[in-house]
Amino acid sequence: MKVGVIGGSGVFGSRLARLLVRDGHDVIIIGRSLPSAQAAADQIGAAALALDRSADLSPLWALPPDAVVDAAGPFHAYGDDPYYLARACIAQGVHYLDLADDPAFCAGITCLDMQARAAGVFVLSGVSSVPAISSAAVVALSEGAESIDTISSAILPGNRAPRGASVVHSIFHQCGQPMDVPVDGQVVQQRNWSQPERFDLGQGLHRDAWIIAVPDQALFPDAFGARTVAFRAGLELGVMNRALAVFSVLRARFGFGVPGWLVSCVLWVSKFLRPFGTDEGGMFVAVTVRLIDGWQRKTWRMIVRDGDGPFIPAVPARMILRDHVQIVPGARPAVAQVSLAVLEEGMADLAVQTDQTAEDITPLFEAFLGDDYAALPAPVRQLHDVPAARRWAGRAKVTRGPSLWARLIAGVFGFPPASDDTHVTVTMTPQDGGELWERQFGDKRFWSFLKMKDGHMTERFGPFTFTLGLHVADGQLHFPVTSGRFGPIPFPRVLLPVSTAHEYEADGRFHFDVALKAPLTGALMVHYQGWLIPDG
Repeated sequence: MKVGVIGGSGVFGSRLARLLVRDGHDVIIIGRSLPSAQAAADQIGAAALALDRSADLSPLWALPPDAVVDAAGPFHAYGDDPYYLARACIAQGVHYLDLADDPAFCAGITCLDMQARAAGVFVLSGVSSVPAISSAAVVALSEGAESIDTISSAILPGNRAPRGASVVHSIFHQCGQPMDVPVDGQVVQQRNWSQPERFDLGQGLHRDAWIIAVPDQALFPDAFGARTVAFRAGLELGVMNRALAVFSVLRARFGFGVPGWLVSCVLWVSKFLRPFGTDEGGMFVAVTVRLIDGWQRKTWRMIVRDGDGPFIPAVPARMILRDHVQIVPGARPAVAQVSLAVLEEGMADLAVQTDQTAEDITPLFEAFLGDDYAALPAPVRQLHDVPAARRWAGRAKVTRGPSLWARLIAGVFGFPPASDDTHVTVTMTPQDGGELWERQFGDKRFWSFLKMKDGHMTERFGPFTFTLGLHVADGQLHFPVTSGRFGPIPFPRVLLPVSTAHEYEADGRFHFDVALKAPLTGALMVHYQGWLIPDG
């Protein structure tokens, strides 16, 4: 095939062009600058063409290509007519692919479906790591499952991987902005570049990643029936990740834009830091599935070495063009267009290793309580059946203690303000072998993390960790605090808060009643009580 690669001198476009030449295609490197395009073309034995993808395309059609791949971006900045190039390809009877990771751009490509079918060409958006590779992994991992509950993915490049201006611009365009995320069947808003999680890529390689918006969150609930879809990305150097996290908080608070000078500055800093870290990166896709006899978490992991990371987003386009007659005409996101086995075949000449794992899931509270778990009422067991993210909602009454000491401690932990009747939502998410609990009373949120450790149930609020004497009595679940520490430093018993907390069933619903009293004085800090049902 004769293939035009727009942005073929860029980070990902140049890798795609190299793979296509390796596969025997006739490649045209297309860019705004002829010297840059020609230099890239000369390196791999391709042709070069100077072209503005948003202007007159007649020089391209004069060649003419069989397919055009847009590897330029940033796709969120394509203006009032974002599909100008794709429509022009359809009019010329030319196949179109792009490496877009912008959710709106990728999902919106379906507006061209009727025209593409009539012209007998395929128009595919997101022919990249997401959603092309991530969706292929989901299909492979979910084989034999009754249903898919949760899809969690992450991209974790090495620090020495090159970064183009469009990638940096895309990250900063999103950072700090609200994004819609499907959680337990409901669409909730989360802040871009928040909620870090640690990922194990295998072979001793661990990386941290933060949530970002990609097409997966918008496309996978319908494509796979998934109730929760999470995607994260992370850089290798912690200082860069945390700088973005701070930027996210500040931008969410003050709502400023992203000037061009900032992108240029960040590019310069990233190049300055490039010698640090490694050229090792990876990708992670996990699905939580329901099987006939229970729950299972299945994972696909990829580690890329020797600086081959930037080739990975180009692999789906490589494999589609290698066997393009198998692709059905029409315009759509590149969800499950190529199998994982075919994609892994397309990585055979790269420094890539992949593996798959599977583990059975027993929810945290059931695992801790053992046989006593069965003695709990059905609504209490149902709330703690958390093999994947779960959201419950209801109403609550909150009482706050009046003393200065009690108010001070309650403020440190972020407990909600007093209210005779407020809406409450509790989101429980399995994470790092425990559960992250996000409680929202009205517009006030606070978090804690529950985990089994050394045979005890612990609950962590930031640097404070408490051991709970979790037990079942009289058909209720009780949560007394038995010990605590600040970081590694244990609290004297006199400094422990007094907890009277239990969960129970009433009128067929799950109910909670939590009263916390301040250490030393025993004064009430907060007392919240109410009911919850599955959200939605």
